[in-house]
Amino acid sequence: MKTNETSSTKKAWIEVKNKIDSGIPVGLKLDCYHLDYFTSKIHFAAHYVAMYGYDDDFAYLIDTHQQGGKVKTRLKNLELARNEKGPMSSKNLSYIITNRNEAVSLKDVIITAIKNNAEDYLNPPIKNIGYKGIEKTSKVISKWFERSRDIKKDLTLVALLMEKAGTGGALFRNLYRDFLKESSEIYPNEHIENGYKKFCDIALKWSEVSSLINEAGETVNKKYLLKASDILKELSVTEKEAMLELKEI
Repeated sequence: MKTNETSSTKKAWIEVKNKIDSGIPVGLKLDCYHLDYFTSKIHFAAHYVAMYGYDDDFAYLIDTHQQGGKVKTRLKNLELARNEKGPMSSKNLSYIITNRNEAVSLKDVIITAIKNNAEDYLNPPIKNIGYKGIEKTSKVISKWFERSRDIKKDLTLVALLMEKAGTGGALFRNLYRDFLKESSEIYPNEHIENGYKKFCDIALKWSEVSSLINEAGETVNKKYLLKASDILKELSVTEKEAMLELKEI
């Protein structure tokens, strides 16, 4: 994977345009707020799409099935989305995946990927990430009622994003669970197998958390957030254990 970042919107567009003109689809990181086809207008600067074409007015993209799959957005809005500032944003990040002629050892790739991911997870640069972030959330979640001006709207949106948009909830855990299962079939390993079993339970627990947050919003009842807090405390410990196991691969 080759990445490109620049603070110049002009250079960023030329980079993408040249790749598309050469028949190479380009991955883009952007803020979904500016995309024409997004009906829920929220700022989230770590959304990813694949761009495969353009004309004088529109960029043609592949997004998630939930967002419509094959979609289009105006070029000016794409520029705004790519150049947005704020949390999790990048400087017009684009990337391509290139082919390699030499054969790749999937076993080596699996070992490297799992080990590196576990190391990053267990050593977060700030306390808002990884198991430390989950533990912190378990402590502050009960205060959401005091911070929100619209409990029902805010909490149901948080639950939706966690469960369907992949921002740290069950969706990502489902993906990682399945990745570990496929990895164990290619490279049978006790640590991968144990990690897979743990993530089966972890994924279900995250769905339970998002369901409780949604229930708290729908009923405007704090008790569901307190239940979610207890599960998050448990998840913080379980995920750390799972990553310590996978680190030993």
